[in-house]
Amino acid sequence: MATTSAYAAAAGGEAAARRTLLRPRPPPPRLAFLSRTPARGASISQPTGLHRAAAAAEGRTGMGVGSEEEGPAWVELEPIGSDEQLDRALAAAQQRGAPIVLLWTASWCRKCIYLKPKLEKLAAEYYPRILFYCVDVNAVPQKLVNRAGVTKMPSIQTWSDSQKQGEVIGGHKSWLVIDDVRKMIEQEE
Repeated sequence: MATTSAYAAAAGGEAAARRTLLRPRPPPPRLAFLSRTPARGASISQPTGLHRAAAAAEGRTGMGVGSEEEGPAWVELEPIGSDEQLDRALAAAQQRGAPIVLLWTASWCRKCIYLKPKLEKLAAEYYPRILFYCVDVNAVPQKLVNRAGVTKMPSIQTWSDSQKQGEVIGGHKSWLVIDDVRKMIEQEE
């Protein structure tokens, strides 16, 4: 009959305990849906524009009902980081004869963070006629902020002919801000 020392038994028990810790635990019941495999035929739906782009890349045409061309779902706001970049954007807008929209934000401003994706969706509605830009007031010279007359954030401004034409201060609900920006843009057009 073999006997084991207390030290060896403890080491064996410790190894067994370590093995149980390394085994994956099942997820808690409220998160169990994460571990299930998706049902057959289930997929993540994509916006129709992405489906159309994929079909065009594959050479398929005639997608059936609603095959007219749609614009993007959202447009990333182009960042402006200096006076020269703003002057170039204003000159390009003046050549096109269309205003531009500037979103003045700060990295610490929560309302700016919440408003930016909504403005990206709004930018998609007006793309490519009107271009939207984003300026982080902490990343640009103070001279540029003073030039635009920005005192509160988020500030959304329309500029045309190198002059500020309108401004909306976004200190209230985002859907109200978007409505005000839409009205401001339509007055410019």
